[in-house]
Amino acid sequence: MLEKLEAIYSHWIEVGELLTTPDIMSDMKRYIKLNKEYKDLEPIIAAYKEYKAIINEIASAREIMSTEKDEELRDFAKAEFESNTLRKGEMEEKIKFLLIPPDPEDSKNAIVEIRAGTGGDEASIFAGDLYRMYTRFCESKRWKVELVDMQEGTAGGFKEVIFNVKGEKVYGELKYESGVHRVQRVPLTETQGRVHTSAATVAVLPEADEFDVDIKPSDIRKDTYCSSGPGGQSVNTTYSAVRLTHIPTGIVVTCQDQKSQLKNYDKALVVLRTRIYEMEHQKYLDEIASKRKTMVSTGDRSAKIRTYNYPQSRVTDHRIGLTLYNLPNIVDGDIQLLIDQLQIAENAERLKESAV
Repeated sequence: MLEKLEAIYSHWIEVGELLTTPDIMSDMKRYIKLNKEYKDLEPIIAAYKEYKAIINEIASAREIMSTEKDEELRDFAKAEFESNTLRKGEMEEKIKFLLIPPDPEDSKNAIVEIRAGTGGDEASIFAGDLYRMYTRFCESKRWKVELVDMQEGTAGGFKEVIFNVKGEKVYGELKYESGVHRVQRVPLTETQGRVHTSAATVAVLPEADEFDVDIKPSDIRKDTYCSSGPGGQSVNTTYSAVRLTHIPTGIVVTCQDQKSQLKNYDKALVVLRTRIYEMEHQKYLDEIASKRKTMVSTGDRSAKIRTYNYPQSRVTDHRIGLTLYNLPNIVDGDIQLLIDQLQIAENAERLKESAV
């Protein structure tokens, strides 16, 4: 392990030196890539330095134990030896996980799309509940949420809502939310108190930047129209809403959140770039989905990943068989425990893969 860490440390030093060379600094695409690699390696380097210090302390304690005649010093060295031997084992376990190659997309921002599924008006209301859950969670993480587009449901909630989330390692946490979310509860419109089952689909995409996808302006058809609200009513009389069509792929993106046509265009372009990038990224997701149950949701968005049962105040994540009985807190945005458990399960599976 020490040899492997020393090789990584040498590479980290090389990358740091490359970042200061004029050739790299003038090539922005390569500079960003190397700078990201340098920062991503920093936790491993910190662990390596701590691990190496522990090994040196163990060697020093062993020498004192074998050569020192003073009984008190030998007892002290023995205590240090035992303590550091324990720390060494703990550090080795930590380093095993740090050495698992990270998902290159984890550090990206995310675009989240929520769509009402089966269940009519109740599905739209549930989609609205999920939107509120995610915005509350993002607030707790100090992430920035920007609404891109929405179609409100006739009885509340959303038929569809799309929003950007910007912050530190957003996609790395929210990616586990992709899939079908199912709700079991008595709808407000139900007169006989029967429990209904409705569903909404969540898609979390890693936001692509201009270095990931190169879109030619000639490949985009831009249409403008008046923003509309519930029931088709006009929100404003200016043609601020934007519809972008990518001619080669046929992908269509709309944005009507801002009063400025230019701002709507910029937001729509980010989503368009991400949708195009996703076509390639999906191949990667399909590959890992066949290996890891925690990622099946992103590989196959028709997979049912979670059930929210209101009568029993129960939330069950079907990928890892986790059931929690604190539904009110979860739908209020407290989903960190669910995400943490999914990350632990995935890391355990990735560790098995790397050991094979």
